Amino acid sequence: MKNRFDEQMDILNAQMIEMGAMIETTIEGACDALQTADLPKARSIIEADSAVDRKEREIESLCLRMLLTRQPVAHDLRVVSSALKMITDMERIGDHAADISEIVTMMDYSAALQPEHFGAMASAAIDMVHRAIDAYVRQDVELARNVITSDDVVDDLFCDVKRELIELLGADATRGSEALDLLMIAKYFERIGDNATNIAEWVEYSVTGLYKGDVLQ
Repeated sequence: MKNRFDEQMDILNAQMIEMGAMIETTIEGACDALQTADLPKARSIIEADSAVDRKEREIESLCLRMLLTRQPVAHDLRVVSSALKMITDMERIGDHAADISEIVTMMDYSAALQPEHFGAMASAAIDMVHRAIDAYVRQDVELARNVITSDDVVDDLFCDVKRELIELLGADATRGSEALDLLMIAKYFERIGDNATNIAEWVEYSVTGLYKGDVLQ
């Protein structure tokens, strides 16, 4: 029979998976709204951010209760403390999705600029979030490390997008407002990649006890 702490660990895992699914849904929705100029969907993503915030507070409360009343050690302590760190980055991903959606509601889609690498960057960032959450669910250290490595890809694509927007502005300086909107959205996707990297780093720590390149002594 499971003790109370084991039951709480099961609840924590379920809540983390639920929050992961929520942020995947919001970032995918924001990207879809951007690509299709779906303003109602963009507004729904903005409204959904409050649910992500509530889930973060719910998990935080559970983790603090577990730390204060059960005083876990070793692996259990790493799991609970890592969850506290991960939900901060998960909540920020929800914020970025809402920020992207807010820009979508104000963009002029009559003749939008089309940086060549923009779509690839968005897809790469979203894929990092998918794999970071999957790494947590599966407790897969190798997958977590692959996510961390992928951040360089998103960073490189962000540089490509910036360069392309500068070139597009050079050809037509009247498109400054559109270019700024796209640059801000690209920056949010770049930050999403950073947040996914952070999640993956905490997954690795929770499983191995190693954090950001630590080596066993």
